[in-house]
Amino acid sequence: MSTPVRASLMITCLADVLYPEVGERIVRLLRGLGVTVEFPAGQTCCGLPLFNSGYHAAAADVARRTVKIFDEAGYVVVPSGSCAWMVKHEYPGLLKAPAARAAAARLAARTYELSQFLVRVLGRRRFRSAVAGRLTYHDSCHLLRGLHEAESPRALLTELGGVELVELPGSDECCGFGGSFAVRLPEVSTAILDKKLANVEATGADCVVACDAGCLMQMRGGLSRRGSRVRALHLAEVLGEPA
Repeated sequence: MSTPVRASLMITCLADVLYPEVGERIVRLLRGLGVTVEFPAGQTCCGLPLFNSGYHAAAADVARRTVKIFDEAGYVVVPSGSCAWMVKHEYPGLLKAPAARAAAARLAARTYELSQFLVRVLGRRRFRSAVAGRLTYHDSCHLLRGLHEAESPRALLTELGGVELVELPGSDECCGFGGSFAVRLPEVSTAILDKKLANVEATGADCVVACDAGCLMQMRGGLSRRGSRVRALHLAEVLGEPA
């Protein structure tokens, strides 16, 4: 008998506070695929907001604590390209002590954004859709440019049974969130968002799918203010039972 796959969920701040249903859906999804899912207690922010704001020493403290919390984890699955990027690409450089750096590198090697874990680790692409209608996909900046990942989400959505995937014009363009960018430069953020949502609505899609809670928060808010019928959903919310 093969050894069961173990995975720990790194829930991220926005998913924990604003989108707990995404975390719950990921747990059900992975368990349905035979994965043993764990949730290490005590996890907090990954430190990305601190890092992006220039507080690298404080971000290193968060990284050191997070590495320790997930030290016994098998794979680590993250529902956010930005947080996965932080763990994979910045943790090893933030921690200077050799032992801490080595532990961070081990964690980085085991950490995957959700779509990457499903496609590249589990080799699963075919699911039934949990929603109906036409879908379009937004590439989040960190997932696309940081993790160089555009294929895994599209592989899942292209083969998703029961829906039609239409390509989003400017799918690789930022939605305008950018963490504190949206707060510091709200007028610029809103202009970027307006262009993104106009492109989304032009596709005729019923849902725009993203793999980052920050993008979802930005686009959901904008769609609500426009009175749009389009929903912004996390990838985990549109993946139903394995096909």
